[in-house]
Amino acid sequence: MKGLMAIFRRELRLAMRQSTDSAMVVAFFIIAVVLFAFGVGPEPNMLAKIGPGVIWVAALLAAMLSMDRLFQSDHDDGTLELLVLAPVALELTVCVKILVHWLTTGLPLIIAAPLLFVMMNVPTEIWPVMLYTLLLGTPVLSLIGSVGAALVLGARRGGVLLSLLVLPLLIPVLIFAVGAGDAVLFGQGAKANLLLLGGMFLASLALAPWATAQALREAVA
Repeated sequence: MKGLMAIFRRELRLAMRQSTDSAMVVAFFIIAVVLFAFGVGPEPNMLAKIGPGVIWVAALLAAMLSMDRLFQSDHDDGTLELLVLAPVALELTVCVKILVHWLTTGLPLIIAAPLLFVMMNVPTEIWPVMLYTLLLGTPVLSLIGSVGAALVLGARRGGVLLSLLVLPLLIPVLIFAVGAGDAVLFGQGAKANLLLLGGMFLASLALAPWATAQALREAVA
């Protein structure tokens, strides 16, 4: 536990020093939604209809911005070899790095989301469900993205390759998250969609750190 806490503090300090990355993610999130709003026009009913989908697409793309740097700096300066050889299980180290990534990217997106709900005229009755979907879905983005980030280490144009690998895997998250908001909007329950998102989160939590750790071992081999 002491080793994990030390790694957590180190990763959090590094993330705070590079706080511009988190600011860029939130700025991209807001700008992307604003551009959609300007492109579609000011018609309130149209904005309310497409709002949940637009916000989730923007959140997904924003989360991808910083994903390729999740392990890149450790790979470049040799820290990754030390993490692989450390007495702490690499899978737990990966979990800590994913947690810090979510705290510095996913959580700010959730905090900024209500402002965009207002901008996109999202009905207030689906605000709680949309926040639940973001709370369940953004960790899945970080977990699955970590696998892609480990696989593209050292590759040229790693950011583009990462997007091609990860984005297709995240389509179910997008479908169930937007479907939860639509279900409430049309008078149906969102429980099924939320349970599916929760199941995806638990499955990703169980499998992604293991797969990421294996990819990292291959990268330093």
